[in-house]
Amino acid sequence: MSVAHPLTLLDFVDAEGVPERGWVFFIVLAVLTLAVAAVVLVLVELLVRLSAPRQPWTAVLLRHTRLALRLLLAAVAVQVAVSLAAPETRFSEALDRIITVSVIGLFTWLLVESVDFAFEGAMARFPIGADATRAARRAHTQLTFLQRLATVIIIVVGVSAALLTFPQMQAVGASLLASAGLAGIVAGLAAQSTLSNVFAGVQIAFSDAIRVDDIVIVEGEWGRIEEITLTYVVVRIWDDRRLVVPSTHFTSTPFENWTRTGSELLGSVELDLDWRVSPAAMRVRLASVLEGTTLWDRRVSVLQVSDAVGGLVRVRILVSAADAGSLFDLRNYVREQLVEWVQLESPGAMPRTRVIMVDRASADDSAPVVDPADDSAKRQLFSGTPEAHQRAEQMLAPSADPDAPSRAGT
Repeated sequence: MSVAHPLTLLDFVDAEGVPERGWVFFIVLAVLTLAVAAVVLVLVELLVRLSAPRQPWTAVLLRHTRLALRLLLAAVAVQVAVSLAAPETRFSEALDRIITVSVIGLFTWLLVESVDFAFEGAMARFPIGADATRAARRAHTQLTFLQRLATVIIIVVGVSAALLTFPQMQAVGASLLASAGLAGIVAGLAAQSTLSNVFAGVQIAFSDAIRVDDIVIVEGEWGRIEEITLTYVVVRIWDDRRLVVPSTHFTSTPFENWTRTGSELLGSVELDLDWRVSPAAMRVRLASVLEGTTLWDRRVSVLQVSDAVGGLVRVRILVSAADAGSLFDLRNYVREQLVEWVQLESPGAMPRTRVIMVDRASADDSAPVVDPADDSAKRQLFSGTPEAHQRAEQMLAPSADPDAPSRAGT
């Protein structure tokens, strides 16, 4: 009676030491390689935990890439088992192709997650907000653009590598290389607008024309740059609408950038008042209004009478604020306070429309008086041609019968 012994790797090796392919050997080898992958993953996590107190970013990186790393190690283990132990059949070839494409895709995913983690860590050093500096906005804009560009490049390379694993695609690639000149011309003409937007996006990101969180006036709309992509720019308008503008608009069309070199701005408030307004008293009130608000940055405070025509005087007030939002609120606040001051403390300055009343008895006696009985004035209503004079005679001729109807309509 023979005694059964456990299977070992020697049972799957022939006399020359070459592994004998078979599904049983494939399953055994797949289990072993998966176990090795699990051990490698445990060691990696252990090393990260040991280094986390000194390098906290390693733990964050592992959290970003844990799933992609696990799937990648498992796919590599299965691919090793397929390439070494799976029998040479059409099914094993298809399985090997699927596993190879999976490994490429998972490796691409791992690279994308790693690149995102690296750029997010870099952008965390340049926070964006109301107090962000010009250098921070510029760095955030450029890093965001580079992150998107790196992601696109990694994905394109990964997809290309996956397609090249198919022999049919390799043949297509060889034929395309033979006609690369014509294909390049056709592709350039077909994607002219897209490529121009991409190049415009690169120019925007590195020319410092606009940055994320800049205040701009585009297409007559006031808004803030919210996002800069490879081909378009998203502007968040003041009423929370989003204006999506192609990148070429900012390289070929003039636009206003209120925070190009700084966020400080000047704004004006204009009031049309009566001539009895006191500019000196109004300046005193303006000073007290500005001192009582934090919206004013204490740079500019000017009150001038800029015009005095049409029965009114125009008072122009110039104030300054740290940014566009504060300036908008400051202008409205100053206007409200000065309107209230005019109503309560200087009612004589309220705008008025003056009318001069003239007595008829004192009117000029030399004005010509027209006698109603004078027919010459009436005859002037019909003049210019013999027919007009004839109609005048008919209209003004006395009627024999006072009750007869007028001949004006005949």
